[in-house]
Amino acid sequence: MSILGRSVLPANVHASMLAPDWPWGFWSHMIIFVVIVMAFVIFMAMGFIWFERRVISRYQIRIGPNRVGPFGLFQPVADVIKILIKEDIVPLNADKIIHLLAPAVAIIPAIMVFAVIPFSNGASLVDLNIGILFIVAISSISIVGQVMAGWGSKYKYALISAMRVIAQVVSYEIPLALAIIGVVLFAGTLSMNGIVQSQSIPFILLQPLGFVIYFLASLAEVNRTPFDLLEAEGEIVAGYNIEYSGFKFALFYLTEYTEAIAISTIITTLYLGGWKGPFDSLPLVPVLWFLIKVFAVFTLIIWVRATLPRLRIDQVMAFAWKFLLPLAFINLLITGVQVVAWPNLSQWVIAAVNIVLSAVLIVAFSRLFRTKGDKIEA
Repeated sequence: MSILGRSVLPANVHASMLAPDWPWGFWSHMIIFVVIVMAFVIFMAMGFIWFERRVISRYQIRIGPNRVGPFGLFQPVADVIKILIKEDIVPLNADKIIHLLAPAVAIIPAIMVFAVIPFSNGASLVDLNIGILFIVAISSISIVGQVMAGWGSKYKYALISAMRVIAQVVSYEIPLALAIIGVVLFAGTLSMNGIVQSQSIPFILLQPLGFVIYFLASLAEVNRTPFDLLEAEGEIVAGYNIEYSGFKFALFYLTEYTEAIAISTIITTLYLGGWKGPFDSLPLVPVLWFLIKVFAVFTLIIWVRATLPRLRIDQVMAFAWKFLLPLAFINLLITGVQVVAWPNLSQWVIAAVNIVLSAVLIVAFSRLFRTKGDKIEA
């Protein structure tokens, strides 16, 4: 049940249901959606690479890709061909097995996240009744592949970057999980499909502070600006994957964009109402609304990259523990009080209160949180 006393799912829909019945049963559903998920990840990654280059070039007053195909649309294809024909170089002292397995360990969990993402009502590989817990658990495994890459390369700068992976992910995983709990309290379910069904208004209005916390923490977890200290070229050359080339380097590169796509789809599902929008009854319209929202979130990610400078490692750690974590606890406390004390209060009233409280808390904590550092002299 939702906090307003209404059922989260329609009477004829159960949280553990798969998509509509398919010919030949479970296996046809599995095969079809595995193909859909893989095609979605690959084509969206290539599209996002092109889209990010074009958008960020506008911020930097450049033209961007414009030679290979119309508007440079074939540039990602050319990049893929170029990187696949590069020589695969393995350091002499590297641990060969770990060095080989690291890219696969990194990318497979990132793709598995999409197994529980609903593209429209019931249209997912599987609708687990603990879908959001599955995402939190499986997405953390990608970090193991990055640590394996740093350790297996037997190169000090790659190892330093791998240690930063551990420190950064552990720090930001806590506020990220706490932000998700706020959504779960309002939705009354852990199913991703059920969370979308429960949003009579987008949860970004009910959980504005939770959205900010989740968005920033997820950027840090997937190594996006301004938290991309894992690839701080001025300090550690190129990060944990510096000793990789060819296809294995391409897998790490694809992993980063796959995780960015995953963030966009998760935020769309948790906070933006998923596939919901006007004229949902028309064929394919829910899927289009879902894709539009995903591109909107990714555009916000690009905007952050183009606007904010990279933080120092001490600032990144302090931001997690001194800013996001206290705010996440406060947000969880406020959400719990609202769910328990005012279960029948209008969602629009709760949204107005939470927006005001979020603005006040962010301004107050931003005044308390100050990064200090010595001047750098030539």
